[in-house]
Amino acid sequence: MGDPGIRTFTGRCDCGGVRYRIDGPVRNIIECHCEPCRRISGHHLAATAVANGHLHLESQETLAWYQRTPTVRYGFCSACSSTLFWRADDKADRTSVFAGTLDGPTGLVATEAICASEAGDYYHIDPDLDVQAGDRALEIPY
Repeated sequence: MGDPGIRTFTGRCDCGGVRYRIDGPVRNIIECHCEPCRRISGHHLAATAVANGHLHLESQETLAWYQRTPTVRYGFCSACSSTLFWRADDKADRTSVFAGTLDGPTGLVATEAICASEAGDYYHIDPDLDVQAGDRALEIPY
């Protein structure tokens, strides 16, 4: 269940200033509970990932990037503040896409929680997920 396969996905920020299309394989959803992702998202990051060549920005007038560290940045809408993307230099060939910005239904499922040891004390991680205490390389199929 929940095999993402190769199909077209669309998504956008809340105001529509940033719109994108994905034509290609994506990974199922991975939750990240590290402190930076919690602060950026307001809860935890839940994202799929896609090879950059399959991610097409159809509207990007309000897309801005927050360079959190020299090697990590988050893409967001400068008008409505929706966080859409995450990129890291060591994974320069792909972009993580925040699941909440995808148009549904997606058919994707959460399969893993990483940095679980940093999860907010108000949140209980689904015991059916593959739980990792720390970070790991987030691979995608292609």
